[in-house]
Amino acid sequence: MRFNCRYQRQLFFTIWVVLGFTICWIGSGQTPALSASTTEPSVIIQHTEQTDASTAEKRGSDLYGAGQYRVAITTWQQALQIYQTQSNTWGQARILSNLALAYQQIGQRSDAAQAMDGSLELLSSTADVPKTQLPSYAQVLTNQGNFQLNQGQAEEALLHWQEAEKIYQQIGHTTGIVQSQLNQSQALHELGFYRRAVDKLVGVQEDLLHQPESELHVITLRHLGNLLRVVGQLSQSRQALSQSLTIAKTLQLTEETGETLISLGKTTQAQQDWTTAEGYYQEADKLSLSLETQLRNQLAKLDLWLATGQREQAEVIGKTIVNQLEELPVSHTTIYGRIHLVQNLTQLYRDYADTASPNWTSLAQIVAKATQDAQAIGDQRAEAYALGQLGNVYEQTKRWDEAVDLTHQALNLAQSLNALDIVYQWQWQLGRILKQQGMRGDAIAAYASSVDILKTLRGDLVAVSADLQFSFKESIEPIYRELVDLLLQPEFYQTVDETHLEQARTVIESLQLAELDNFFKEACMDVHPIQIDKIDPQAAIFYPILLGDRLEVVLRLPNQPLHHYSTNVSNTEIESLTQQLRESLVIRSRRNYLPLSQQLYDWLIRPVARDLKASGVTTLVFVPDRPLQAIPMGALHDGEHFLIEDYNIALTPGLQLLSPQPISRKNIQILAAGLTEGRQGFAPLSHVASEMDAIQTNIPKGEVLLDQAFTRDSLKKELQSSSFPIIHIATHGQFSSAAEDTFILSWDNRINVTEIDQALQTNSLNGDTAIELLVLSACETAKGDKQAALGIAGTAVRAGARSTLATLWSVNDEATAKLIGHFYEALINTDFTRSEALRQAQLKLLQDPQYRHPIYWAPYVLLGNWL
Repeated sequence: MRFNCRYQRQLFFTIWVVLGFTICWIGSGQTPALSASTTEPSVIIQHTEQTDASTAEKRGSDLYGAGQYRVAITTWQQALQIYQTQSNTWGQARILSNLALAYQQIGQRSDAAQAMDGSLELLSSTADVPKTQLPSYAQVLTNQGNFQLNQGQAEEALLHWQEAEKIYQQIGHTTGIVQSQLNQSQALHELGFYRRAVDKLVGVQEDLLHQPESELHVITLRHLGNLLRVVGQLSQSRQALSQSLTIAKTLQLTEETGETLISLGKTTQAQQDWTTAEGYYQEADKLSLSLETQLRNQLAKLDLWLATGQREQAEVIGKTIVNQLEELPVSHTTIYGRIHLVQNLTQLYRDYADTASPNWTSLAQIVAKATQDAQAIGDQRAEAYALGQLGNVYEQTKRWDEAVDLTHQALNLAQSLNALDIVYQWQWQLGRILKQQGMRGDAIAAYASSVDILKTLRGDLVAVSADLQFSFKESIEPIYRELVDLLLQPEFYQTVDETHLEQARTVIESLQLAELDNFFKEACMDVHPIQIDKIDPQAAIFYPILLGDRLEVVLRLPNQPLHHYSTNVSNTEIESLTQQLRESLVIRSRRNYLPLSQQLYDWLIRPVARDLKASGVTTLVFVPDRPLQAIPMGALHDGEHFLIEDYNIALTPGLQLLSPQPISRKNIQILAAGLTEGRQGFAPLSHVASEMDAIQTNIPKGEVLLDQAFTRDSLKKELQSSSFPIIHIATHGQFSSAAEDTFILSWDNRINVTEIDQALQTNSLNGDTAIELLVLSACETAKGDKQAALGIAGTAVRAGARSTLATLWSVNDEATAKLIGHFYEALINTDFTRSEALRQAQLKLLQDPQYRHPIYWAPYVLLGNWL
């Protein structure tokens, strides 16, 4: 996402001129470089003794803010001559830094570099900065940061803007502080550190609350809204953008109104509110906007048509965008516009390969022009994007040698800039191409490098939502799966070697971790390698992995090399079977669940059933891939027994996340909360009262919050006041693949997963006792959400609970009360592990004719530490 427009620069020029400074403006990241119009008015400043250099400096700033770069250069050059005559070092330094930016805008790279070098040389010749010149020094630092960001050097720009902020803090210049923080947010965004960029902008927004509404508010709120969209906080994004739009309309800022309408369209589009998104784009169409903003609106509409499958409209608007690009002068907006257009047209051609007649030559020409333009204005970051996209075009046409060469060029340039958010993409692309060329070892190395970078960028790039630039499902997840596919491909070797098996296991755990990061839109878990043999010599770990055309299973048995077996079954077949099995279990449909359960058993367990028996394992731990996360593994059937009858069962997102300590029964306390009455359209849970009685019978120490006593505030208060090793919540709730749709129900409200997380983390911090067990006994995974079980894992791991007992579907109220009573009786009064206590409770129901069907006992799953 690019947040740049000429009007934004005009705003900050105006601010600084009014304040008595010259050109210290906000760095927009990709600042458009507009060629001078032939109709620009000439400005002649007589070089006389009466001419005031500061007046010329201000005039140059006004011209620059209006986009009249060449005339601004002429004006500043005359101001520079006056400052040189006066031996005014600081004036010369300011003007030279201004000139560097202006030269950069019109593509005169050598002149720009020479001017900036001259400015820095003047500053270096000054031993100390007088207090009166601190504003000038901060201005030059800001200009230098802008100069560097326009060259793709975001890291260096960030450092200079941080230094500028310190100066403004020193002299108490509020506006300068705000501007520097905005600049830093843009640099962090360019570096791929989206979460940190959001945090920076939130601080800016708070600083602006006490100031009158202005264009600065509009831009800050829009930037914040755009970044909130990137990190997946769509409701908050929409709120910030709506505020920005209201202020823009109140102040009658046409251009800013248009920019914010486009941003609102993108956010509502991310919410899949297609009609509203289209309405925002159409409203922007009616405004008298700059050509660049019109281009951005057309690109946004192209995204919408592609997302909604409206191919004809996409093709038409694609041609319109091509014409618009030809009419506009070279700028960062047009460069990224070309790249964006080619990305979308490439997707269009791929999606409609059976009917479309792609003109790949035309696409190559469009993105080649973007490469040339990026080189002309000196933006190496944009050049790295463009070169890589050109390589992608050649990849689509199977011109492998050219594709490899261009990808290497893009990769080397991005690496020289330390632009890791670009590097990972071109490493992935290189891996794909090398794979097609049959260079398996080199392809694996490229994929592995991409995955390693994604680990480095945890919480930032990995944790993005389905935005226009990045989608976890389309731009990140495939890298992990394609690498595992390469590592486990059977056609290369009859047996996969131990090294590749171990690497595949590690990669799939990394994917699970990345999914959890993406769930919360930030890196939220510490990871530590765990050796299963040391924590439980009687546990077997299953890694079922879906790879498109086959199901791979990697199995770790105690004190043995990794096992590996494969079944030729497609993802579609597995998804269909698991959906049918779940439905037959949940609603007790006429379809017999046993054949489905036995088929899944045959795929996952039967190939190693004898090995399991021979190894003496008692516990099976699954690191399940989608859609297996929504299936209770204990309900798998071998033709004679359910799996739960032979083994303890547990789930985990990965061994790296485990805290493998056994539970302590000494002086154990519990916080239990529940609802018996129906609330907010949810049915009553009349047996929750007996569930609470069973809990208190086995664990008399603790607190119980029932019905009216169970509110959001009361739960938070109890968690803040005491440390509870067991927290039991019996209420309606829903797990979803989206954090904002995952909640539990209290008497007065729905409590979102992020609020649960914050409250539970507070409990963990209140004492030395960790949350040993979190029980959510009446929740269910969201219907129709194939990744809904991710909500269970996210809630459990983020809360810091060592184990979580939850339900995959809405359970029978009476059966739950019985099972919970059996579970706590076994957990507290015996030496059973958590998984064994749950198994014993499930077997008690299974042996009761009234509850033998899996609908009653199977949905209870233990996630995390099973000891």
